[in-house]
Amino acid sequence: MCPDCEDLARTVLLLGQLALYADVSGADNGFIEAVGPSLAASLPEPTPGTFPPGYDPTDGPDYPGGS
Repeated sequence: MCPDCEDLARTVLLLGQLALYADVSGADNGFIEAVGPSLAASLPEPTPGTFPPGYDPTDGPDYPGGS
């Protein structure tokens, strides 16, 4: 596996583990709020062609708790 792919896989795994931790009773919300955006920001931009032309990730349904 390429080094960049390993970094991506590790970051996605950590984000998944953080999401699971967020559902644990007594989870430290301050930790989650500090670490989550940092992990997400470290993800690389999607490669061209990943999404169809004109795709807007902000266009979609409103989810509970969303802003």
